[in-house]
Amino acid sequence: MKAYSQLTLAERQEAYAILQARYEHYRSLGLNLNMARGKPGVQQLELSAPMLDLLTIDNCKVDGIDARNYGELTGLPCAKKLFAELLGTKPEEILVGGNASLTLMYDLIAKAYTHGLLHSPRPWAKEETVKFLCPSPGYDRHFKITENFGMELITVAMTENGPDMDAVEEAVKDPTVKGMWCVPKYSNPDGIIYSEETIDRIANLKPAAPDFALMWDNAYCVHEVYGEFRPFRDILTPCREAGNPDMVYEFASTSKITFPGAGVAVMAASVENQKYITSLLAFQSISYDKMNQLRHVLFLKDKETVLALMQEHAKILRPRFSAVLDALEEQIAPLDIAKWEKPLGGYFVSFNAMEGTAKRALALCKEAGVVMTGAGATFPYGKDPKDSNIRIAPSLPPVEELKQAMDIFCICVQMAALEKLGL
Repeated sequence: MKAYSQLTLAERQEAYAILQARYEHYRSLGLNLNMARGKPGVQQLELSAPMLDLLTIDNCKVDGIDARNYGELTGLPCAKKLFAELLGTKPEEILVGGNASLTLMYDLIAKAYTHGLLHSPRPWAKEETVKFLCPSPGYDRHFKITENFGMELITVAMTENGPDMDAVEEAVKDPTVKGMWCVPKYSNPDGIIYSEETIDRIANLKPAAPDFALMWDNAYCVHEVYGEFRPFRDILTPCREAGNPDMVYEFASTSKITFPGAGVAVMAASVENQKYITSLLAFQSISYDKMNQLRHVLFLKDKETVLALMQEHAKILRPRFSAVLDALEEQIAPLDIAKWEKPLGGYFVSFNAMEGTAKRALALCKEAGVVMTGAGATFPYGKDPKDSNIRIAPSLPPVEELKQAMDIFCICVQMAALEKLGL
């Protein structure tokens, strides 16, 4: 196979005709293959099935607390202890919430908007302009939260070590820049692990805004796919040591550890931040679902048990990631029309097609029955300036369906590239 850039017009036309015939065959099958979101597959969900039978009338009281009743707004002490161990923080820095970390993130931004954060001169709603830094490609739902509140989203390029810190350090000199989104381990979608230097520079930021919020979504903190657990540095400690104890809000959940729709989410923050947020939260809720918190504590037990469970997840995920990467290596790599990341963990493969072809490739995929996250979704406002990045989510389909979907995807990427080069 020759690189597409080396083909003559006649050779491109011939290659396109062959691809089109394969494409029409797939389109005639009426397929419905979904790789749009990082949803765990059925096999993964079954790993946590024993958790459903753990609670009884005899064990719903813990630490002198009846989990069935009102109270303990910030979560059960045993749940705080478990998540503090996983994140490397202190139990008093943990708030245990409901089933979704995204809810906690949205709620924090909403509170900043209506009431302000601990060090806010005024509620963000009363600021003339509020800007938020968005390392990209990144997580579309993060960007949508701040966009929903009318904030101006500022794109920051991602590097192999995390956000472009020169750009970040320059941007935070602007007092209207109120925060930054981060997925520090196995970033969504690139699978990048922030380097030690990047973490140090983030912790030592000197934002002009006194209420700058570092939104640290540690969604994939224990989510290795290849290899053993890779320890990752706690962010609260370096922020505290740098004189920024109240700058960071860390989020995590069991969504891809147990049941995505019935997990437990947490927010780690300084004790002073926790006191302030709880003072506002007290008007909103009496308590989160402590029965679910207890069920998770009984099932997950400790960090060692969690890591063992995650290795079982990895055994299920590896063949799916391999199906994606193998297809790309075999069908796309020789053509020199795209680049992609080969993550060691997380839930995605980040694929960069030939510039100006991502939307066309995904439109072709959709017509052939393969649903994926929309082109541009990994950038603020859904606008990829290069029309290149595509997020591939391998976790949900069975392996054989995934291989079929990837065959279609590769065909569509090739067709879009040939169209761009000219037929």
